[in-house]
Amino acid sequence: MADMSGDREYVRLVSSDGFEYSILRSAAAVSGTLRGMLSQSSNFVEAKQNRVVLPNISGVLLEKVCEYLYYNLKHQNNPGNIPEFDVPPEMALELLVASDFLDGKHC
Repeated sequence: MADMSGDREYVRLVSSDGFEYSILRSAAAVSGTLRGMLSQSSNFVEAKQNRVVLPNISGVLLEKVCEYLYYNLKHQNNPGNIPEFDVPPEMALELLVASDFLDGKHC
C-alpha cells in the first residue's frame, strides 16, 4: 500500500445494515481480501474511495471482525504467549463464514 498519508491511513468498512467502521489501513491489510481490494495498484473502486461495503456482514459481526483485525495486528510479531481471542459461541459460525470470505489465511 503505497499511500499511507493523511486520510489514506484509515479505511471505512460498511456493514450490510449500514454501520460504518473506520479502521487503520494496516489493520484492514490483515485480511487478504481487504488488502487486495484496497491496494492502490488495483483498479477496484474500493481503493479509489477508501471504503469497502460488505453486504453479507452485519454491523454486530463487522464490529467483531474489526476487533480481530486489530488483535491480529497487535500480536503479529509476538511469537510469545498470545492471549486467546474471545468469540461468543452464538457468533462463532458467522465469524467462521466471514473469516473465510475475508481470507482465512490471515484472519
